[in-house]
Amino acid sequence: MLSKITRLLSQATAGASVRKEASDMKQAVVQGWRSLLKREWIPTLAILLGGVLLQSMNVLMLTTVLPSIVGELGGVAMLSWPTTAYLASSIVAASCVGVLSTAFGARRVYCGGVVIFGLGAVLCSLAPAMGWIVAGRLIQGFGGGLEAAVAYVLVRATFPERMWSRTIAVMSMSWSMSVLIGPLVGGLFAHFASWRGAFVASAVSAVVLAIAAFFVLSPAAAARPTSAARMPLGRVALICLAIAATSVTSAVGSSWLKLGLIITAILAFVAMLRLDRTAPTRLLPSDAFSWRSGTGIGLWVALLLCVTFSPLQIYVPMFLQQLHGFDPLSAGFAVACASMGWSVASILTAGVSSRWADRLMLIGPAMMGASLMAIALLGPNATASVVLLIPAIALLGAGIGQCWPLVAHRIMDSARPGDEVVAASSVPTIQQMGFAFGAAIAGLVANASGLAAAVADATMERAAFWVPASFVAWAMLAFVAGLRLRALRRRG
Repeated sequence: MLSKITRLLSQATAGASVRKEASDMKQAVVQGWRSLLKREWIPTLAILLGGVLLQSMNVLMLTTVLPSIVGELGGVAMLSWPTTAYLASSIVAASCVGVLSTAFGARRVYCGGVVIFGLGAVLCSLAPAMGWIVAGRLIQGFGGGLEAAVAYVLVRATFPERMWSRTIAVMSMSWSMSVLIGPLVGGLFAHFASWRGAFVASAVSAVVLAIAAFFVLSPAAAARPTSAARMPLGRVALICLAIAATSVTSAVGSSWLKLGLIITAILAFVAMLRLDRTAPTRLLPSDAFSWRSGTGIGLWVALLLCVTFSPLQIYVPMFLQQLHGFDPLSAGFAVACASMGWSVASILTAGVSSRWADRLMLIGPAMMGASLMAIALLGPNATASVVLLIPAIALLGAGIGQCWPLVAHRIMDSARPGDEVVAASSVPTIQQMGFAFGAAIAGLVANASGLAAAVADATMERAAFWVPASFVAWAMLAFVAGLRLRALRRRG
């Protein structure tokens, strides 16, 4: 009897402890958000959010005005080139931010990136042919890549450590807001004015943001010139090769050729990593992708999460339209539920304790794997209820959203001395690489499912199952990396 009473008391105490821990976490989150809204942080936060909105709205606005551009300039065969050019140049730019920030200071690099982005918009607004649009987007991508990557450097340099994950969560939320605003703005320009006006508005916004950023950003983020750093052209060339090989996969039909291009991209990236670790000026942290450091494992988690998320944006809209009768706008807003899930989860979980962060970085990949399996089972079934499919899409976004600020925080917090800047700038670089690599893998699976040869309902249903189902394995790998990240924190 005594042992039974003792066991019951122990269970009650454990339950009370869990409830107290959850209550403390909730209180800490509320207090943390209040501290972020202090007067001293609001101007810098506004600049960072303005940069995110400028870039994300332009990405989504382009999808709306692109049909109007093709209608006036032609070049339908180059329809995907503006997006590919933007993505490729943004990855190259982001990978160079560590070197540039060390040489010129984060504030100057941020302002320069915004100005370059605006110059690309001007070129697009004056375009007499589709080739000019591609060139303008190439320039915009370079500026946007600089601005996006150095924003993480500014978060680390400007805000105290306890605010990092919350600041990144707010930046994620502003990106999701653009999912609704960007296409609307582009549609208004295309319908009532001209697609050129959309690019002019982007250029003007970039000038205003650059001027405001120069005067608002903290002096701690201003230029601290060092000895001139040589641009690592060889390693940048390897990154370009990896990006080119990944991008070309969308234009080839053979599954074997796609596989060869993916292997080429992996080998080029591995070669870049090996050269980078012994270089005097590094593009990535010295322990990037090491299995023995928090920054290295954190980059693995970030990469795998983005790979897992990538098929949603590419193939799910097509499956919704072809198999469930969605129109393009409805399919776009359905997929946007993932972005909203990402934002809400980021806001709710940012700033939690290390113990809760460890748990959430395991729960997130598990949620993503479960949601992908649900999408795989519901997607091919034309009679499946949309009431079930839409929550599964939102759950996928919530899975990565609850992890992303915490993973970024862990990467920056675990950086070795001297790697602080490149660790911060590596987060968006790896994010974009993960999306690009995941897109290539999704294309390989879709081709293997027969989608390249035919678009019959049976083929579409087969692809609608295997594309999301195959990415459950990537979610499991992210879960394993999360376990390793938790073990490293507990050990050290």
